[in-house]
Amino acid sequence: MLEKEKEALAKRIAGEIALSSNPGQTMRKWREIFGISQVELARYLGVSSSVISDYEGGRRKSPGASTIKRFVEALIEIDARRGGGVVKAFSRIAGGELPTSAIIDIREFPTPLTIRELVNAIDGEVVTGKGMLGRKIYGYTIVDSIRAILEMSATEFLKLYGWTTERALIFTKVSTGRSPMIAVRVQGLKPAVVVIHGVKKLDSLAVKLAELEKVPLVISRMEDEADLITGLRQLISEKVEG
Repeated sequence: MLEKEKEALAKRIAGEIALSSNPGQTMRKWREIFGISQVELARYLGVSSSVISDYEGGRRKSPGASTIKRFVEALIEIDARRGGGVVKAFSRIAGGELPTSAIIDIREFPTPLTIRELVNAIDGEVVTGKGMLGRKIYGYTIVDSIRAILEMSATEFLKLYGWTTERALIFTKVSTGRSPMIAVRVQGLKPAVVVIHGVKKLDSLAVKLAELEKVPLVISRMEDEADLITGLRQLISEKVEG
């Protein structure tokens, strides 16, 4: 059922690695998106974990086509053994199942970013979780909070996470921040960071829920949604060029 999706995802990963200016870093990004340790991947490939570490750290020359092929096949096979969560997430996005009326923008980063880098790009004010700004994130989803509340079911809400929960959920048209944090609390899955945009008066309950869930809460002071998206895309562009 998911064979086409597996093939499409495999081509995307292989292409990113082959075209990357830092293929080792890109390999690490995808390994971490799949939630696979260096030890587990090395065991599957029949090599020592130091080999994986050397590739990711740039201590080995860029991998050839055969190495990339084996690497990608290993990620997808290990994911399949675990139930195929990453491939299924990719399938939802590729198949156009996302509730696009509520989603303004959704992106996966070419290389991992820190929450701190994201905060700087969106003129962010950190409300809670200042000690977690070094945490890596792998993408973002910008959501129209009003449409999300009116139109999205509980199942559709889970699709906001793209391929991984290690991302930023960014809610626009927010007045107090209460509704987004209640939604995160109720759904159970936690993003790496929640960003709210358009806040007039931050609700103390939103802060309390963020603290209870141990999710950094950030207010973006960008003028409007267009500036917010521009800041994020510029950040991605800088990482690609860098």
